[in-house]
Formats: sequence, structure tokens, C-alpha cells
Amino acid sequence: MQNIHFIAIGGSAMHNLAIALHKKGVNVTGSDDEIFDPSKGRLEKYGLLPNTIGWDEGNINEGLDAIILGMHARENNPELLKAKELGIKIYSYPEYIYEATKNKTRVVIGGSHGKTTITSMILHVCHHLNIDVDYMVGAQLEGFEVMVKLTDDAPFAILEGDEYLSSPIDRRPKFHLYKPNIALLSGIAWDHINVFPTFENYVEQFKIFIDLIEKDGSLVYFEGDKEIVGLVNKSNHSIDFTPYHTPKHTISNGVTTIEVEGKQTPLSVFGEHNLQNLNGARLVCEQMGISTNNFLEAIKTFGGASKRLELLEENEHTVIYKDFAHSPSKLKATTKALKEQYPNRELIACMELHTFSSLNQTFLTLYKGAMNHADIAYVYFNPEAVKHKKLADLNPEDVKHAFDAEHVEIFTDSTVLVKQLKEKNYNNKNLLLMSSGNFGGVDLEKLAEELIKG
Repeated sequence: MQNIHFIAIGGSAMHNLAIALHKKGVNVTGSDDEIFDPSKGRLEKYGLLPNTIGWDEGNINEGLDAIILGMHARENNPELLKAKELGIKIYSYPEYIYEATKNKTRVVIGGSHGKTTITSMILHVCHHLNIDVDYMVGAQLEGFEVMVKLTDDAPFAILEGDEYLSSPIDRRPKFHLYKPNIALLSGIAWDHINVFPTFENYVEQFKIFIDLIEKDGSLVYFEGDKEIVGLVNKSNHSIDFTPYHTPKHTISNGVTTIEVEGKQTPLSVFGEHNLQNLNGARLVCEQMGISTNNFLEAIKTFGGASKRLELLEENEHTVIYKDFAHSPSKLKATTKALKEQYPNRELIACMELHTFSSLNQTFLTLYKGAMNHADIAYVYFNPEAVKHKKLADLNPEDVKHAFDAEHVEIFTDSTVLVKQLKEKNYNNKNLLLMSSGNFGGVDLEKLAEELIKG
């Protein structure tokens, strides 16, 4: 397929796939009704930015070999309707990824949390050891220009397996389409309640994922997650099951050192979840033929995936991190990790309720105790975001009651929150900023710099 058009090219995953195919020599075109940075700048760099913003059925013609359809488009999109009329092959993003990697050994990393980090760890090790792999990952990595790479020659494809829907016309979870040879599941914690209305329905998606692992393939799974263990115990699929756990480790002077097979390895990352992620990544790499010694040597220099416990600023008595955490389990894990890494420092944790799930009154009850590892806890939400998502109105008292902790303070105005943060004395204190958004338009990097210098 030499001529491919992207409907909704501006998406995070979509624009990376467009660039990957362009670099492979495919003639790529695309359209979207809104494109923001960093997608906009990166598409422009490769000459792939659409000349006009909006949909135009004139973009669709019989000379196209395929359409790749992004989630941002609607079912009545005029370009999609024209492509159907002309009988052009239409792929969702994950469908095309499978098509491009079906003759490779596919390694798929799934789970409600940690999948971006685990995928990133495996890619970091492969890069360090000069092992050529295709990949698709949900975060920008140091040493990698793009988040998607597709070649003819690489024997492995390392894929982050997201459980969200594939496209407006394909309601299957993305990770159901990859059919892995080697798979990993990190844990199950209810998410995407707009798509999976009950916890049981959500868990069922992971059972289906296990059933879709290729015959004689393998599943590496976290043995501390009761939902995954339950699915594994009930499975009669003819694959190998390999459990992993939290490795032995020590923390000294802000550095975590793990012990694996009698070898001590100091790390650049920390936190129980990261250590679990690392152990899972190690076992996946082992199945790819990478020795434990080589893995440990490479993983020492892994500094984390973008926005996952990412260090913004530090001095001798303060560190400021940002993290993508927004679900209850992620908040607990991230605050606990930073508190355990610096037990003698006060922890100020600040999070934004930003996703559809987190702003839903039913789901909100799951946040009980989620900020208990923080000494001071701030929770921000934007009432306009609640209206935009067409959810029932939230008030600060509802949110305070859901977190069920006296030390949690609620904000609905980001300027008031920033003012509060700037008034703090950060001597012997750490700050953790957690959101899948940006606290209503706050430049977190600039804020961190001001707080450290202030």
C-alpha cells in the first residue's frame, strides 16, 4: 500500500503512525478539524500537515490504497462516507498496526496501569543493546525520534496494548486486535467507565485479550493482582503463564537498588510500581532472548517515560515531579512511591480530576484514601470540564467527601491553586503534580522552575 490517507491525522497516536509510514516511503496524506502541538509541529516538520483544517471529501479518491481512521472522527464524517462509497479499504489504527506486524513476533503490553512504562523499559533495553525492533508506545522516549516505527526487517514488534476503543466504526478495544505472541498484563483497575459501564464488563476485556494470545504463546502477569490471577487460574488456553512480583530492593539517599539473581543494580527510577514494571519487562525481554545480566546493565540508565514520574526540577532539599496519574490506583502508587523514596521530607501532592471517569459521581467514590500518603493534598477540577463532558454537576463538598480525608483541600480555580503553591516554603518538602491534563492551562515546567528558585 503506497497511498494512505489519515482521517483525524492530528491525534497523538495517529500522527506518529503517519510519520512512521512517511519515513518508510509511503505517500501519506491526512485531514483533521483541529491539530495542536506537538502533533502540528511534528507533522509540519515532515511535510504532512494538511494545507487546510477541516474535512473535505475531495481528499478521497480511487487512487488511495487505504484509509486509516482515528477515534477523533465521527461515523458521519464526509471523508469516511466517501471512502465507503468508493470501496476503499478502511483500517482502524490498531488494525493497521497488526497488518504491518503480522509476520513478526508481536510483544503486547497491557494492563490498567504501567503499560507505557513497561513498553518504554523494553524499548530502552533494546535500544541500549542495539536490537532492532518495530514499536508503538504512548510516550516520547529519550533516544527515539517518534513513538511508532514500522520496518520490513525487524523481527519483533513491541506494542503498547491500550484497552480503549479502536475507531468510531470499530468498538473493539485496541488490544484485542494485536494477537500477541508474547503478552504482559500489569494489573486491572476499572477505567473508561463511559465505555465499560461495569467493573465486570471491564475485566471481561482482559479475559478476551488472554484468549487472543497466539497458540503456544506466553503471558507474563503480575501475581499480586487478584483479578489477573483469577483470569489466569480460569484460563484453559494453551500458552505459558509466567508470574512476576516486586523484586527485593533497598532505598538509600534517594536511590533505589534492586537485587535480582544475587546482583545489586542501582536505578534511576523508583517506587513499588516501577519495580514491578521492571521485573515484568525483564521477563518479557528474557523471552525475547535477552539475558538478565544484559537487561540489568541496560535498565540502570532508564530515566522513565515522559510524564510518568518525570522530574521537573530539584535542589538539595526539594524535588518536583509531574505524573500522568489520575485514576485512584495510580494516585495511591505514585504518592506512596515518592513518600517512600524521601521519607524524611514532607510531601505536597496535587492532582487534577480531568477524565470522564474521574469527574463521574459514581466513579468518584473509588478515590477514598487515594491521597493518604501525602502530607498535604490538593485536588483541582474545572466545573466547565464537567459541563463539557455532559456529566452531573460536581461541587467541592462532593469531591471532599469522596476522598474522605481531612487533609485534602479542593480547588475549582487553577489561579487560586497556583497562588497557594507559590506561598509554600519548599525547604525539606517535595511536590508532586498529577494529571492527564494541565490544571486548566498551567505551564507546569515554568511553575516548577519558579518554585525552586523562589
